Amino acid sequence: MTTTTFAKTSIHPTPTDPLAAYGPLVASRTTAPFDDRPYELFTLSPSTPTIGAEITGVRLSGDLPEETMAELRRALTEWKVLFFRDQDIDRSDQRAFAQRWGALEQHPFFKYVQPGQTAADVTTLAKDAMTGAVENNWHNDVTWHALPSHAAVLRAVEVPPTGGDTLWADTGAAYDLLPDDIKRRIDPLWAEHDWIHSFGTGMPQDAIDRLRVDYPPVHHPVVRVIPETGRRVLFVNMLFTQRIPGLTEAESNELLTLLYRHVQRPELQVRLRWQPNTVAMWDNRTCQHYAASDYFPARRVMDRISIVGDRPIGLSAEPS
Repeated sequence: MTTTTFAKTSIHPTPTDPLAAYGPLVASRTTAPFDDRPYELFTLSPSTPTIGAEITGVRLSGDLPEETMAELRRALTEWKVLFFRDQDIDRSDQRAFAQRWGALEQHPFFKYVQPGQTAADVTTLAKDAMTGAVENNWHNDVTWHALPSHAAVLRAVEVPPTGGDTLWADTGAAYDLLPDDIKRRIDPLWAEHDWIHSFGTGMPQDAIDRLRVDYPPVHHPVVRVIPETGRRVLFVNMLFTQRIPGLTEAESNELLTLLYRHVQRPELQVRLRWQPNTVAMWDNRTCQHYAASDYFPARRVMDRISIVGDRPIGLSAEPS
């Protein structure tokens, strides 16, 4: 009987890849110091070590006690995305809950790119055999605005039999896990964000001309600092970031592509399988999201309400 011996092999990252990693990729969930008291007014079940948690024991509406709201605010800061199942609520309940977090945003573009919007402060994302989903790029919402959204509340109105999941990526953990030389490279940089190559592609020219006056390209820091925690997060995204001024086109593309690829690491992500009456809320400053477009031609309908944000702060002033 002949015995065949196979040589032991090991897989190593390509040394020339600046993002090469082999082994644990674990970032801190929060910055220190952090209020790590247990949650007493609901049950919180983590979905991953750093991002995403399911909340039970709360019905979302405008009459939640302030003590519960305070715990939810702390939970959102800690976990970046909160999931609520079995929420038999309507749009008015969703709006009342969102208003507890701040002023509601009015999106100026959806009435052009997806007709049938019925409220200025609610974006209905309705996809079916006639309208395929196009949100399957990693992005923060509304970074083309001088004041990007603070947070969003997304309610499942109608879900497909299978597919249509949403994923979120922790951009604070993404920054923490970058090599130090890349951190030093990006810390002082700012990037240009614009809507013209996304929403603009579905608009008539006269609408583009009118909206361009109010929504010109804007600059935000590549590394954003969250004021209440001091957390550093990556704040560039595939959908709206156009370039990094001060770099050549090749340098800008190379660096942005590297950061986009880093955010796509599974270790940074959480994935939600939607069910009827599910609600998700996320901190738009500290995570990106991606809506899987794998359910066509089935129907998927979501109502999103966003909370107005503030001007992003960087580690350095914007270059003149």
